Amino acid sequence: MNTHLTPRDAAEAVTAHPVLPAGDDERFVGFGIMGLPFAGGHYLALRQFPATTFAPAYVSVWHRDPACTWTFYATTPGQQSCARYFSSATPNDAVQCDIDVTWQSPWSVHIEIPNLLQWTVQLQNTWATRLMTAIGTRLPEAAWTNPATLSMISRVAGPTLGAGDIRLTGTAANGQRYMVAPKTVWAVAASDATLRGEDLGPIGPLMRQARLGDFRLPQRGIGVIGSGHFENYDADRYRAAERTVAFG
Repeated sequence: MNTHLTPRDAAEAVTAHPVLPAGDDERFVGFGIMGLPFAGGHYLALRQFPATTFAPAYVSVWHRDPACTWTFYATTPGQQSCARYFSSATPNDAVQCDIDVTWQSPWSVHIEIPNLLQWTVQLQNTWATRLMTAIGTRLPEAAWTNPATLSMISRVAGPTLGAGDIRLTGTAANGQRYMVAPKTVWAVAASDATLRGEDLGPIGPLMRQARLGDFRLPQRGIGVIGSGHFENYDADRYRAAERTVAFG
């Protein structure tokens, strides 16, 4: 990945030519907003995966309300989206709906769920994101599937980015082991969002960092180009995303 690419160029490049990491487990690659906390208690995240081994290309938006209840929205059903790994963390059904991702400038992206969510994110580079990108783009592929290396990167990444506790390997809410590789990183400079017409207010860290199983959601907004691995789904061992409802 060219570290001089803008977020728009990098997202368009990985969308046009996605390359899955090697392996025989469940894998994905793409662009995302790893997470973005709002000072009032809401939390949003975006996943845009042009290639996976377990589903067609899909887009997903995660939302946590101030009562700490998650909803996973996606363009594919729950068992073919992020709810496959995290649905047991919430009583809410997975929601299948249209999600539009539109770049308004090289550094600004707009995410829309028609009649539900309007969300704009402005990204930027900082010394910390440049450092983490320099590390991420130079590591050999084998490092991204080495739990000891991922744990070490996690310990460095959280404080460096001011993002709280980061865990790039662990167990997801539904029981599968995971490994994620955020190779190119940006910081969220500004954002505004409305959900069902409600302004979610200013961005800012939560009083208590959000988590889904071992996975920690960053305490500041982070955008990434990355890939990852999850254990293959086994109905006898892992929770399933049992129901998907349609919206829109």
